[in-house]
Parts: sequence; C-alpha cells; structure tokens
Amino acid sequence: MRSKCGLIAVFISLILYANPTFADNNHTLLGIQQQWASINYDADSSEKEKAFIALIADAEAFVASSNNSAEALTWLAITQSSAAKAKGGLGALDFAKAARANLEKALQQDEQVLEGTALTVLAALYHNVPGWPVAFGSDKKAARLFEKALALYPNSMDAHYFYAEYLFDDGEYEEAARHLTLAKSAPEKPNRPIADKGRRSEIEILEAKVAKKL
Repeated sequence: MRSKCGLIAVFISLILYANPTFADNNHTLLGIQQQWASINYDADSSEKEKAFIALIADAEAFVASSNNSAEALTWLAITQSSAAKAKGGLGALDFAKAARANLEKALQQDEQVLEGTALTVLAALYHNVPGWPVAFGSDKKAARLFEKALALYPNSMDAHYFYAEYLFDDGEYEEAARHLTLAKSAPEKPNRPIADKGRRSEIEILEAKVAKKL
C-alpha cells in the first residue's frame, strides 16, 4: 500500500452521463463538465490550478441556480478535488475537505446521484488523501464506497477505473486488471468526447503499470 504521509495526491476526474437542465452556458451541468475536461486534459500543468479555481466559482454559481441540487454539489466537489491536485501541498487539503463536505451533502439528497458518481468521488478522496493526523484519508471507507458504487452501477467506467487504481495501490494486481477490462468495455460518454478520450487513455496507462506487476 502506498504511503499517505506526504502531499495530497488527489486526481478526481469523473465523467457523467447526464443532460443539462438549464440554458447552455458556463453555469450548467454540461457547461461545467466541458470546461473541466478542457482544463484537465488540454491545459498546461502550470495553468491548471488557476483554471480550476476559476471553475469552482462557476460551479458554485451552478449550485446556487440549481437550488443546491445533488448533481451540482457533486460537480462542485469534482472541481474542488481537481484544484487540490493542481495546487498540491498541505494547502490543497482545504479544497479536499470542501469537496468531501459537498459530496456528503449530495449523498444525503440522493445516494445514487449521477449514476453513483458522488460515491465514487468520495471513495477516491478517502483513498488518495493522507490519513490521520494529517487529513481524513481511510482505505476502509474508500473500499466500502467503491463496492457500493459498483453494486449500484456495475457498468460504470469511472467506478471500475478508480477502484482499479485503489487495487493497484494495494498490490491486488489481478483484480485491478479485471476492473480495468470492465472499465474499457463501458459505453462511450455522450457529449463528452474530450473526457471520454482522456479517461480511456488513463485506463491504458494504468493497464501498462499493472501488466508490469503480473
């Protein structure tokens, strides 16, 4: 199992199967998703922190316009988690803690929101952030959340991918390979070509790492 006594290493990058319910602008579900994909997969590393922080403001506006919907809260948490990864260091923990709080709010409304996305994001947070006394990381909590997400949505590309990452970090390479195969077989993500391509590239990269361990 990898050490969690260093800097935060959160990379929450979940892609959703959902249609916007508001006008098509930067403060809609699809608008936030598309901005996120462009920053995450196309922006230079030096530009990501500033861009994700700006996107948090758009996501907060979306939360307000949607009357604190579970969908909007989930995507606000994703932008905050991505900002944490881009920032790095102990200062990133504030973003991670804010993301956890918003995910918990979303799950209180709807545990199955966006096909288990909030469950998967929260699981990845618990897996990737440092544990006590630095932060709230917990592999036990992560495992329970991953298992619940996959039980609800067994065809989720993102749940399989992030669970495979968790398994790889814990040295369970055969199981990681199995979940990566399931992730690859998931349907394409509608209206999200940049994000779909980026996720599948990440799957291939992790597959290569797993193959070296088998």
